[in-house]
Amino acid sequence: MKTTNRRVNQTCGSPIRYSERLSEAEIVASVGSKGDSYDNALAKSFNGLYKTELIHRKGPWRNIEDVEWATLNYVDWFNNRRIHESLDYVPPVEFEAHYYHSNESETLAVLEMI
Repeated sequence: MKTTNRRVNQTCGSPIRYSERLSEAEIVASVGSKGDSYDNALAKSFNGLYKTELIHRKGPWRNIEDVEWATLNYVDWFNNRRIHESLDYVPPVEFEAHYYHSNESETLAVLEMI
């Protein structure tokens, strides 16, 4: 019998069989609703960006430790210093802090009226 090193795409085959296999192995789907791990467009999008901006651009890598360290630095930059157009040109962490501060102020104003 001939074997090949072929990548298996989780979308191949029956979604029901896939869900059953996850359940048999006591594995919970990481994204999507219960029993539906196919709705992972956001994760795939980020993974593609990560590979394009870091892995392929900065490689070849000497060892796994170099990749791990670079990944930690990339995620730190991505969350704390990356300027994003759709976030009014501020880093995500700054945008999030402003969002929560604004909502906290609105909540406090409502509470003071009571």
